Amino acid sequence: QLVESGGGLVQAGGSLRLSCAASGRTFGLYSMGWFRQNPGKEREFVAYIWGSGSDTRYSSSVTGRFTISTDNAKNTVFLQMNSLKPEDTAVYYCAAKFMGATMVATDYDYWGQGTQVTVSS
Repeated sequence: QLVESGGGLVQAGGSLRLSCAASGRTFGLYSMGWFRQNPGKEREFVAYIWGSGSDTRYSSSVTGRFTISTDNAKNTVFLQMNSLKPEDTAVYYCAAKFMGATMVATDYDYWGQGTQVTVSS
């Protein structure tokens, strides 16, 4: 089970930190990804982390502004979002994939319920 938190309303240029708490005792065997989605659009890859944090990847639209990290002791993954833009507005989803990481949403095994991020201009 994945439970996201930390979404909200922020002005452009501001920051938010999303958290995703995972249940289970095999957290280290899963890659963790963040995706986002707006109504009528496909779910979009944002970032993933894998291999105890040694392997990370970001979409080009968030590189340099967002940082993904984990606290393995707490089975939690974070997404620090800085310099937010109105186009970052979306529902953000946390996802877990057993062994290995990809940017493809359909490759992920488990999903959280999503948390809304709204960036005002």
